[in-house]
Amino acid sequence: MAVTMADITKLRKMTGAGMMDCKNALTEANGDFDGAMKIIREKGQAVAAKRSDREASEGCVLVKAENGFGAMIALKCETDFVAKNEDFIKLTQDILDAAITNKCKTLDEVKALPMGTGTIADAVTDRSGITGEKMELDGYATVEGTAISVYNHQGKNFLCTMVALNKEVDPTVGHEVAMQIAAMNPIAIDEKDVPADVLEKEKEIAADKARQEGKPENMIEKIAMGRIGKFYKEVCLLKQEYIQDAKMTVADFLKSQDKDLTVTAFKRFTLRAE
Repeated sequence: MAVTMADITKLRKMTGAGMMDCKNALTEANGDFDGAMKIIREKGQAVAAKRSDREASEGCVLVKAENGFGAMIALKCETDFVAKNEDFIKLTQDILDAAITNKCKTLDEVKALPMGTGTIADAVTDRSGITGEKMELDGYATVEGTAISVYNHQGKNFLCTMVALNKEVDPTVGHEVAMQIAAMNPIAIDEKDVPADVLEKEKEIAADKARQEGKPENMIEKIAMGRIGKFYKEVCLLKQEYIQDAKMTVADFLKSQDKDLTVTAFKRFTLRAE
């Protein structure tokens, strides 16, 4: 049967596929929309399987917070060209919106959410078929808290952060801390949150360095712990120098706004190697 422009347009709205892909799918399915959608999805699955060994190092990272729940997610692809495509960015935003609405805690929960005629996982596969590139969801993280601030670095969708404070304050305060996290890449809020394996590794490095410098063995532990103090100032958010004023720490900055103000959680994700 003849395929009309109205049919092609309708299928395009349903799937996001290109005009020619929709026309070819409808022609192959003899005008049956369910059959055409299946053909488009199978094309995406074939592309995904064929390019499974490719590296998806580009993409779009977005972040959002609503009603005490914040989330960020990355939809990854192979090229910067696809990453900047409006439909690709919109798909990432739609996925994030759905995750926020449903307060998903894990990436598997996000992938299983309904979208279009299937799931979010299906929608990503379909987009892979449309672009011809490997695509995958990655970097999903959440925070919950009283006051959540989010930051998309330079609005370029490759580095996002979010931070939860323990009480409501001027939104610019949270924004400043979110920018700090983007710039300085802390791994913990304070000393007690530094992973034990990371801390042990740093102690070993500090002790080995002291021995290489010829320090007396009975002084090694003391010297190593002194260097661990410097390490804490580099990787613990509250102990870092505040990027807007090196004379104070982030903790000092927060206390200057409210004596009881502190950070309860934060997350950071980037597509760029650091």
